[in-house]
Amino acid sequence: MGKNGNLHEIPDTWEWTTLGEISTIYSGSTPSTKDDSNFNGDIPWITPADLSDHTEVYIQRGRRNISEKGLNSSSAVVIPAESVLFSSRAPIGYVAIAENDVTTNQGMKSFHLVDGVFNKYVYYYLKGNKSLVESFASGTTFLEVSKSRVSQVPIPIPPFIEQEHIVAKLEETFTQLEAGVAELQNAKAQLKRYRAAVLKSAVEGELTREWRESHRGEIEPVKKLLAGILEERRKKWEAEGKKGKYKEPAALNSGDLPELPKGWVWATLEQLSWNASYGTSQKCNYESDGPPVIRIPNINNGRLNLDDLKFATNPKELSDEKAIAPHDLLIIRTNGSIDLIGRAALVRTKPDIPYFFASYLIRYRLMETSKFSPWVALIWDSHFVRNWMVREAATTAGQYNVSVSKLNRLPIPLPPIEEQERLIAMVERRLSVADEIEKELDEALARAQRLRGSVLKSAFEGRLV
Repeated sequence: MGKNGNLHEIPDTWEWTTLGEISTIYSGSTPSTKDDSNFNGDIPWITPADLSDHTEVYIQRGRRNISEKGLNSSSAVVIPAESVLFSSRAPIGYVAIAENDVTTNQGMKSFHLVDGVFNKYVYYYLKGNKSLVESFASGTTFLEVSKSRVSQVPIPIPPFIEQEHIVAKLEETFTQLEAGVAELQNAKAQLKRYRAAVLKSAVEGELTREWRESHRGEIEPVKKLLAGILEERRKKWEAEGKKGKYKEPAALNSGDLPELPKGWVWATLEQLSWNASYGTSQKCNYESDGPPVIRIPNINNGRLNLDDLKFATNPKELSDEKAIAPHDLLIIRTNGSIDLIGRAALVRTKPDIPYFFASYLIRYRLMETSKFSPWVALIWDSHFVRNWMVREAATTAGQYNVSVSKLNRLPIPLPPIEEQERLIAMVERRLSVADEIEKELDEALARAQRLRGSVLKSAFEGRLV
């Protein structure tokens, strides 16, 4: 449906009109925030932010109220109960119905409907026609639909009793649809718990308990493996030609750690790596012709996702040693979300071209020849590592952070190589099945969303009832 015509066909008993013709349109306002007495009164004041996470049709109030002084000192107006509230900027498209008299800020347009127009009918129409309303918007910093422009938005109006029937059918259909969506989301939550349980069984050695008991005495002691890693680490340092005395990684005090299966040992991330460094802080963008730079969005479920890349703007500042290589573990070191802190991805194959990494990441170069890097990557999102990250992350001004000095002390349970390989195979087999199921669930959720749009389209073309 276009804003300058091209209106779809409707039943003969319906009529095309505009929002301006069926309602009194209200704009909102914000009282001066420099005067606290303008707020904390008894008058509900609603903003687009209040509607962003509001899932019900009706709304009573927002996060803040204004006072009589705030109302009288601004161009805010009292909007009658039962009016349809619509966010007209930042962003466009949130909708609710006022359960009582309210006021709004300037990011809202509200519609008090004339007799013969059902407010829920208009509510669902606006829910299903966000792109239509956006086509009436203008602006450079952000899009906004003005009062004069929103009044021109076309809307098909059937007889009142048919409006009621359409709303009843929509709500019946959406209730059934939401029940199905809830089941799908519950299944996704169960998959998440299943993944966590599989990783817990792996990190605690439960998955291979029977195999370990049946191969007792046949497996090379992991202490020998760790000793070889530490010797290899020293040789790597010496080969780099670094000055000064080689510093052994700090010993791990395992007294406060859970007991491991027989034959396993605790190691630290520092012991299992030969170098740790922060990434480049130079600016990156999508248009530059420099090399790609791995950022936080590129770390996804333990692997690198290269679908959304930015590129270095000054590649001459990047040295070859900063390029990523196989066995590099890239760890998110700072973010406003605690859930993202410490998430990591392992570089598993040599990139075709040099890739670098941003300063919000830390790179640990795991020892190459010990073959244990897939094990570290596998258990990285286990309950044990995640709990350690949450516990150790520092917070400043709303940002969480983990440093190299802290990550060096991260304890990692280390099984013998043969057991690592078996655990990896067992976990990957189980998680690959979970991944396939999740993919099917995501596709079903996407179909549900498309069905919602299709139902709304049918409703306002007169094909639902």
